[in-house]
Amino acid sequence: MHGGSRCRAEHEPVASAELTFLIAHAGPSMQTMQPSNPFETLDPAWAWAPWQPAATRDWNVRSAAALLRRAGFGASTAELKQALSQTPADMIAGMLKPLTGTISASADDMARGMLAANNARGLSAWWLHKMLTGTSPLQEKMTLFWHGHFATAADKVKTAQLMYDQNQLLRTHALGSLQQMVHAIAKDPAMLIYLDSDVNRKAHPNENFARELMELFCLGEGNYTERDVQELARCFTGWEVRRNQFRFNSYQHDAGSKHILTAEDVESGEQAIDAVLRSPHLAQFIVGKLFRFFIADEPKPPADLLRPLAEQLVSEGLRISGVLGTLLGSQLMFAASARGRKIRSPIDWACNWINALEITTNLKKISDRLNELGQAVFFPPNVKGWDGGRAWINSSTLVGRTNFVRELLTDESTRFAEGSLTDFMRSQRIDSIPRLIEWLEDTLLAVPLSERTREQLAVAMDKAGGTSRWEDCLVLAASLAEMQLS
Repeated sequence: MHGGSRCRAEHEPVASAELTFLIAHAGPSMQTMQPSNPFETLDPAWAWAPWQPAATRDWNVRSAAALLRRAGFGASTAELKQALSQTPADMIAGMLKPLTGTISASADDMARGMLAANNARGLSAWWLHKMLTGTSPLQEKMTLFWHGHFATAADKVKTAQLMYDQNQLLRTHALGSLQQMVHAIAKDPAMLIYLDSDVNRKAHPNENFARELMELFCLGEGNYTERDVQELARCFTGWEVRRNQFRFNSYQHDAGSKHILTAEDVESGEQAIDAVLRSPHLAQFIVGKLFRFFIADEPKPPADLLRPLAEQLVSEGLRISGVLGTLLGSQLMFAASARGRKIRSPIDWACNWINALEITTNLKKISDRLNELGQAVFFPPNVKGWDGGRAWINSSTLVGRTNFVRELLTDESTRFAEGSLTDFMRSQRIDSIPRLIEWLEDTLLAVPLSERTREQLAVAMDKAGGTSRWEDCLVLAASLAEMQLS
């Protein structure tokens, strides 16, 4: 255990007085999560224009950290300095390139072990490893996005290999063609099982997948009719899973003509998917979800603001990478009005801390704690995925997040840049509480602390004292309301 003998026991809760004090004195920056809508009056042409730093000082450690939190899983100080050696546009272009290089042998070994044991729960540690060490953070972040979008849970699928295969499918298409992805996910065995499409028969059409394809995956509620659902379900009759593979059973397929949305004489499932993808509601629905994932949990942006992104998605043949490049490199992404508009998910919370402190540790323990904090990958709560936003935070999960940081810091397996926490602090030239707060604002905080909050945090940190000072100080920082924002 690093830092001396004053550390609290590994599972001892954070003192409620500490938590109450710090949250009660949250600074004015928390106003960014209030329901006022700064997006209503934005000019879309300005919002989606490429961000051009007015001066070198505008492209700094904090703006790079903000981008790497949204488009990845946070960064170390060294990675932030490396980011500043590029322009924002070049950095984003690099993120959007297809994955190159090989997956680490340790990740492969981890996956093989979990699959051999049919341990879908254990696969979460493998995926966490990829999020933290992969060569394409944006691709991994988008794989996580699509996992929540095309939510499929292992507790019903039962077979770890099928969950792994679907995860690889999402990764393959994460930055590519939405059309190809939807066609692929419709035939994915895990999805077929999860939404009962594998028992969709001509005599008794099952509407589950058809309904979710339109409502949750492509169009949104209110942009289709019940008749569309019924007709679409007929198109997918005979789509089965045999020996963990997709199989088309022509004997169970309704080959009659169907009318879906505006398309006449639709017969096959493939034709039906293309009919759904031609809907004018598709692009607006997808870019709305991307906006929420990358820009702001709330409030909902007006349709006019999203329209240029939707038009770009259509004009580029439903390829995701172009829209992502526009969104991530936009004036709005770097604007003050977008800062602190997202609440960190449990995965973002864990990865941000691990990357900032250059931690290596027991990822199985981390994945177990993520389950307790409300985000167990491969086990989304329902077909809607995770609600996200404010739903991530309540009195229990807020205390849980703070305790997570203490456990992470004090775990005997944890190393900080392969050394102790004291050594790490020395390497970052953190030798005082004001310098620690400055480092936190540079690397982990999405919004600057008010002067009042800085003073109160400094006093609380100073009282921590003792030989475990840095651990206690970081735990106090973790309990800040502002620290939950991205």
